[in-house]
Amino acid sequence: MNFGQAIASGFANYVNFRGYASRSEFWYWTLFTTLVSMLTNFIDPVTTWGDTSTANSLWSLVVFLPSLAVSVRRLRDSGRHWGWLFIVLVPVVGWIILIVMFCQPSLPTAPYSYDAGTVAPPVAR
Repeated sequence: MNFGQAIASGFANYVNFRGYASRSEFWYWTLFTTLVSMLTNFIDPVTTWGDTSTANSLWSLVVFLPSLAVSVRRLRDSGRHWGWLFIVLVPVVGWIILIVMFCQPSLPTAPYSYDAGTVAPPVAR
């Protein structure tokens, strides 16, 4: 999946918590949201009235659900339950563990495993 397809997939599946997201889809989506967030942080001082950061706040609201959905699908593709997202509540170590989980390859036995290159029969989890 290329950069443009990952962005289109992220917005098209913004409330789709089923299925799988490949590593490329997840990391391209993360790169896109980070770059736009940096851009809105740059634009905010020009467009703000008072102490509000309008552009960045709106962007955060726009990508909250799609980012959550892509994260859940990425964890599922690497063979983990979506509940692992709560590990970020553990200071510092939680983020590191979650990033390592996001970097793991797809399970070759997972149905529709994008990183494996083949489609395997469904496996009970």
